[in-house]
Amino acid sequence: MSRMRIAVPSEGAGGLDGVRAGHFGHCDVFTLIDLENGEITQTSILQNVSHVQGGCMVPVNLLANNSVDALIVGGIGMRPLMGFQQVGIKVYHEGERQAIRPVVEDMIAGKIPLIAEDQVCGAAQ
Repeated sequence: MSRMRIAVPSEGAGGLDGVRAGHFGHCDVFTLIDLENGEITQTSILQNVSHVQGGCMVPVNLLANNSVDALIVGGIGMRPLMGFQQVGIKVYHEGERQAIRPVVEDMIAGKIPLIAEDQVCGAAQ
């Protein structure tokens, strides 16, 4: 049996029918989607925390402490990306659509790639 928890940075109240936030660090909440054998079994909302003190690692640790396996982002900086890699959370990139549900369905179907270093915010073009 395969289990996975995906986090999606979300605006407002979040949820599977919510809207993704453009940049993960400044989202209101994270929508957490639990999968079992490729099927969505549960969704929950995790409040984002201010990361003035701990910098980019605050949301990294928040998601790591909540058993997240994968993160789907529209944008992320290099420092937090490296942080997620250190704690074993895979970061996937989908920069086009804002609706959460179709992005999660594409993730389940294997249609969303891992983020490449040249897609990181602030990377030299």
